Amino acid sequence: MLDVTDATFQTDVVDRSNEVPVVIDLWAPWCGPCRTLGPMLEKIIDDQGGAVAGVKANVDENPGISQAFQIQSIPAVYALKDGKVVDGFLGAQGEAAVRDFVQRLVPTPEEDAVSRLVAAGDEASLRQALELDPDHEGAVLALAELLVEAERGDEAVELLARIPETPTSRHLAALARTSDEELGDIDTELEELLGQAKDDDDARQKFLDLLEVLGPEDPRTAEWRRRLSSALF
Repeated sequence: MLDVTDATFQTDVVDRSNEVPVVIDLWAPWCGPCRTLGPMLEKIIDDQGGAVAGVKANVDENPGISQAFQIQSIPAVYALKDGKVVDGFLGAQGEAAVRDFVQRLVPTPEEDAVSRLVAAGDEASLRQALELDPDHEGAVLALAELLVEAERGDEAVELLARIPETPTSRHLAALARTSDEELGDIDTELEELLGQAKDDDDARQKFLDLLEVLGPEDPRTAEWRRRLSSALF
């Protein structure tokens, strides 16, 4: 099983789980039951022929992962699909229970077909995936991104309404509702919208969309949010 760290967790676990279910084994060298469970879990995952991926993380060396799962005791095993935890167990388990846990994650033929179409990544494949699974988050996000790049923002916004809002979907929706002209001089656009935001819902939404496009890392975002709060209240 692949060793993951705080630095590789996003890529090797969260992102990977959009392609195949990922089982993460949270362990530490001093944990006796972990040394029994780990090899058993690895063998059972290997028996699935690649339908399920397995990784492990030393909780002593990776406090970020430990905090993400709110670990209080180990061994702890969790399964992720499409970036979300879908199952898990704590403590030592017998082989039959572990095998049942892993086999419940194996995709059905339809789920496998959807995964292959999403991995293809072109518009036709993504639309075909959504015909099989209309609310598949990975397919919705991938297709919305293509639509935004093609300047088909209205289609992207309508598509994103199918799934619950996430940071990724919120950012894509903001991009979809924002024109290249508005992105040309964001500060000037924000200044103009600020005066309208209190009484105009559309102006306020446009203001928030531009802040979303800027992103939290841009130092201007916090300042413009402060100014918006002052204007509204």
